[in-house]
Amino acid sequence: MDKILKGIMKYRFTDRKTMVEQFKQVANNPTPKAVFFTCMDSRMIPTRFTETNVGDMFVVRNAGNIIPHCGHFLDEYHTNEPAALELGCIVNDIRHIIVCGHSDCKAMNLLYALRDAEMSSQTNRRLSPLRSWLCTHAHSSLEKFQQLALTGYHSPLIFQAETPMRKFVAYIDPDDKFAIPDKLSQVHCLQQMQNIASYSFLKPRLEKHELHIHALWFDIYSGDIYYFSRGEKRFVEINDSTIDPLLKEVKRYYS
Repeated sequence: MDKILKGIMKYRFTDRKTMVEQFKQVANNPTPKAVFFTCMDSRMIPTRFTETNVGDMFVVRNAGNIIPHCGHFLDEYHTNEPAALELGCIVNDIRHIIVCGHSDCKAMNLLYALRDAEMSSQTNRRLSPLRSWLCTHAHSSLEKFQQLALTGYHSPLIFQAETPMRKFVAYIDPDDKFAIPDKLSQVHCLQQMQNIASYSFLKPRLEKHELHIHALWFDIYSGDIYYFSRGEKRFVEINDSTIDPLLKEVKRYYS
């Protein structure tokens, strides 16, 4: 708390005036462009590595950047994530949803360990809200990952896209650059895109191509950021040589 309180004092004398001016500019006409789902990991600072500003994005964070599938909820029982989707994409008419995973994700490391029956037992789930959260809402990611593992991590996976009739193919880490739990993290990131598309209140906009779902993945060790290219069928590092093709892909398919 000492660090936080002193940080607030520093903010008062440095960034406060600029931020208040920005708040005033967007107060009456905010136009956020994306709903950004990411992990609560303290190393993930999405507004910094996307260079976005006040009013640009809705940011939703939780343990493991999970968006639960709609099938987990009955009647009026929901969590924060679908409420955030409705607030962003229906109430505020945002057209882009981004899911961003990252390397060395503690939630994904634990999910990988939950392959063990004892680790994921009901007794352990009752003792650990985190294990329960992952077993309930990330089990589909683990199943998808295990399909990949059976092939030696070389065969492609198929995911549902914005509508049930649309699919996309994904090769996970074809250059074998990342640790096995990081491969799971990338699979998990794409699985969340499929989960987002499960919500009926988004269906009309998804079918009319008025709403688009994207995936990013952040390597915390190198600082590199990857975009999942449906054209390339893999996560592509965003750099000087790839930015133009990626922008053309986005303009062609997601404008």
